[in-house]
Amino acid sequence: MAAERGLRLAVLGPVRAWRDGREIDLGSPQQRAVLAILLLSDGVQVSPETLVDGVWGDDPPRTAVGTVRTYVYRLRKVLGGDGSPLVIESVAGGYVVRVPPEVLDLGMFRHRLAQAREARRAGDLARAATELRDALDLWQGTPLVGIKGSFADGRRTGLRSLQLAAIEGRFDLDLQLGCHEQVALELTELVAEHPLRERLRELLMLALYRSGQQAEAIDVYQDGRRLLAEELGIDPGPALRDLYQRILAADRELDAESAVRPPSDQSLSAPSQLPPDLPDFTGRADLLARAVHRLTCPDATTVLGVDGLAGVGKTSFAVHLAHAVRNSFPDGQVFVDLTDEGGQPVGPGLVLEFLLQAFGVPLRELPESVGQRAALWRSTLRGRRVLVVLDDVRHSAQVRELLAMSPGCAMVITSQRRLVDLPVSHWLRLDVLEPDEALALFERVAGRDRVSDDLDMVIRLTGKFSYLPLPVRMAAARLASRPRGSLAVIEHYLYVDKYLNGDLGQPMFEDCRIAAAPLDRAYRRLDDTLARAFRLLALADAPDVSIMSAAAILDVEPDIAVTVLESLADLHLIEPDGARRYHYLGLIRPWARQQAFYQDGVAACDAAVARYVGFLLATACNALQTVGPAGSGIRVLDGAGLTFCDREAAARWLSEHRRHLLAAIDQGKANPTVARTLHRELATLAQALRADPAALRAVA
Repeated sequence: MAAERGLRLAVLGPVRAWRDGREIDLGSPQQRAVLAILLLSDGVQVSPETLVDGVWGDDPPRTAVGTVRTYVYRLRKVLGGDGSPLVIESVAGGYVVRVPPEVLDLGMFRHRLAQAREARRAGDLARAATELRDALDLWQGTPLVGIKGSFADGRRTGLRSLQLAAIEGRFDLDLQLGCHEQVALELTELVAEHPLRERLRELLMLALYRSGQQAEAIDVYQDGRRLLAEELGIDPGPALRDLYQRILAADRELDAESAVRPPSDQSLSAPSQLPPDLPDFTGRADLLARAVHRLTCPDATTVLGVDGLAGVGKTSFAVHLAHAVRNSFPDGQVFVDLTDEGGQPVGPGLVLEFLLQAFGVPLRELPESVGQRAALWRSTLRGRRVLVVLDDVRHSAQVRELLAMSPGCAMVITSQRRLVDLPVSHWLRLDVLEPDEALALFERVAGRDRVSDDLDMVIRLTGKFSYLPLPVRMAAARLASRPRGSLAVIEHYLYVDKYLNGDLGQPMFEDCRIAAAPLDRAYRRLDDTLARAFRLLALADAPDVSIMSAAAILDVEPDIAVTVLESLADLHLIEPDGARRYHYLGLIRPWARQQAFYQDGVAACDAAVARYVGFLLATACNALQTVGPAGSGIRVLDGAGLTFCDREAAARWLSEHRRHLLAAIDQGKANPTVARTLHRELATLAQALRADPAALRAVA
């Protein structure tokens, strides 16, 4: 590599760089660590905090963030410049490295693995073996040697597993090409270095047997069985046990090339089935760093859950995360959508069928029962480092049988609802973007010039979108597609203003349908009780609703209202505020209100509003009477309002509900049906507020 022209970078050994054959001084070990973290992030944004944690761990210096910025500046200076293939971009407060695969030894390693797979599929075993040897020649000892910290330790483990899988693939091909004695000599040393890696032991047993050393092959198995029992408390896997029995029986088929199980080879047939990553994924750097750290803990089995509102970006986050850690899982990365095309949840049997086929198990060999498939799945994973992403999990039963995986494997689950009954290692809640992240996303999609031309309007529009990534992305893409277009025109055609202002009769713009699709899917999954509550609770013109207000709107008992509110909160369709109050995210309320008018009808909506306004007015009049002294002349209104036993409690309620009362009075007056029904109550409360200074101070 060092003799080649242009820039060359290495991480499969010491972190080094050359330009036109001359080595470049990369500075201190800490600066090299920063470069290594950026190079191994595969184009994913890395925050300064992540770099600090990767370089110094739990004991960073006070000036760590500033020092990291200095390191990045120096690396840009020595590696960048005009015409350089390496670019370190500053994105949304973090850094992204863009580097062609042929410049980095790891990129070339992956390329040659891909070439080996193609040759293998074409039946050219000699060329496949050559490609693997060339790939392995790129390694210059221990990866990231000299770099300390948890990040380097985790990446070293993943890279070493990737190397071992390639080594196993090379020995597999050498055995099929008849190099039995040489393979046996090399594998004896490797098995001693990695005594618990069953695939290496399996290949060594076969090499010894084909070299006429049957007794030695049996000894290798017995040693492995003893070590597995002592170290891990487990028996050898099915493949190793099967080979042992066949050696004992002197199975003649072991002399054939098919004995090495080429369809199940871990290095050449490892599935790589992740969806494409979003090239403009923006934000969530800290959350991503925490997730990467948890998934890449050496020798751990991690099940990471991601929950959040429909449309908040759970799938995009999971895919982005999977691409960020894929190097740590060289034996396969698989993505499964657990909702079928008809919107129904996929059962565990079909999920296991997909996974097992992805790892080379023929359909005809799949067991019938879910339990048997789960057992085969566990056996398939033994000794491998595999990442599985299960998207849009609706029920625990869909995935419970899949969670028992081997050490070194990891799983990411996305779900709208946190599935607390699953043995998940850690749950991450995905919220809306931060305002600066939403602005950065808009800028990346639409272009910096388009944003700077009308920054105030962009800030206002992303706020109206509640900082949800999908509508922000769509508005930005719409602007980018209209070189002469105006953001004001785009804002006019989007549904935000129309629905926030209650103009529900106009047709929905197509962009709005796409942006609302995740919410629509989540809504259609609700049962009738929750769907009705989701619609009607949105009718209250208030910043939030209490349990008692919800009970009035829904015309149910308070304990039922609690169950309904908490169920909707579990699905993130409403958010708890503490103090037993709940609110909608900005964009969800108008959408839910639209559904109420369309599905429940105007009369039912008016009745719900009347119950809500009536409850607040009745409670307010009761409170005013209790506050006194002018309130002593106020008539207690009919209705199910709250009552108060002392002035302090009544005054506190009035103070806490100031905005709710004023909004309820306005809403009642603006609705002809409610105004006619509650005309006397509205007039009574308005008169009381004017007549009672103490009450006025309480709500003013």
